Order: sequence, then C-alpha cells, then structure tokens
Amino acid sequence: MLQQQTALEKLMEERKSVRKYEAGVTIPRDTITHLLQQATSAPSSSNLQPWRFLVIDDAAQKQALRIMGFNQDQIETASAIIAVIGDIEMYKNARQINDLNVELGYMPRDIADMMIDNSEKMYSAASDEARSNIAHFDAGLITMQITLLAKDMGYDTVIMGGFDKDAFAKTYELPTNEQPIVLIAIGKAAAPARNSSRLPLEQIMTFSS
Repeated sequence: MLQQQTALEKLMEERKSVRKYEAGVTIPRDTITHLLQQATSAPSSSNLQPWRFLVIDDAAQKQALRIMGFNQDQIETASAIIAVIGDIEMYKNARQINDLNVELGYMPRDIADMMIDNSEKMYSAASDEARSNIAHFDAGLITMQITLLAKDMGYDTVIMGGFDKDAFAKTYELPTNEQPIVLIAIGKAAAPARNSSRLPLEQIMTFSS
C-alpha cells in the first residue's frame, strides 16, 4: 500500500537548485537571522558547531563576489549570499558549549568536564587537514538544513562550492582558522529549476546479511 507523502517529504522533493532569481527581491535581515538560528540545530562532530556565516546582501559586494564565483549569475541576482565558513579550531569552543549544557540542565558537570577534556585533547592533536575535513563534513549538514528551511519559508536556494576561496578569504579578512566552504544563493525563483534524476535505490542500497 502506498504511504501518503509527509510534509517533510514534499518539502525535500520541492527543493531544487535554482539559478535564476527575481530581481529586486529583498529578504529582511531578521528573516535570514531567524533562518540561520533555526539551522543551528544541525548535528556536528562532538557538538563543536564549527560553522560560521557571512551574509552578503549588498549589491556592490555581490557584484564583486560574482567575479570570485567564476561569473555565476545567481551570485549577483539572488537576494543574498550566505557564505558557510568552517572553523578548524572548533575545539576552542568546547568549554563554552559544554558549560552551557550544564547551565541548561542538559548534562551533569562530570560529563561536561569529560567532553571538554576529550575534545580539547583529541582535536588539538589532530592535523589541520583532519580538522578541515571535519569542518567540511559538518558544514554539509547545516547547509542542507539551511536550504530546506529556506524552502519552507518560501525562498529558493542553490549551493555553490565553485568559487575562489583564497580570494574570498583575503577579501573578507578571514582569520587563518576559518575556511570558506560553500556559498548559498537565496531568493525568489524567476524560472523553475530543472528536475533531476536519481539512481535507483536498489543500485545504491543493500542490507547487511
């Protein structure tokens, strides 16, 4: 028997990568702030939340960013660009995060102290490359949440990994521990996005014996 499609399934199905945006559509900054606040419920490695965000909604800055983004039209025409940035020194926030867990009653003090100690020792000993891989993985989790929340709020998005990340970091004076990972264009679609096929599930899924 066919199951009725849930609201979440419908939302996931309707989310598409949109590259043509209506001109002159402004998204209030309070709306983007709320969107990102809600998106931070995403999981992350050891709950260290290595994501950072830079929201670019100024027309002149979007025009300049388009050059860094290999002339992708949506960078300039979307209402805003959300840059998702990864902090490879995420372990330095372990104490703040876990102290707050205690304050909110989410965990006892001894567990929080263990989490702080483990995170600071393990992540500080890891290479920059290893921590960068973790930050990229976690950025993917929150990026998906951002796009689904945006769709639920009536906005369209496209995720872009192709841009000059060195130029971006230099232009926006990012500290050495922060790495630009993806840009998310957000706005109102001016034309429907194309549908795209998916590999058959039996080709990509197996059950263990």
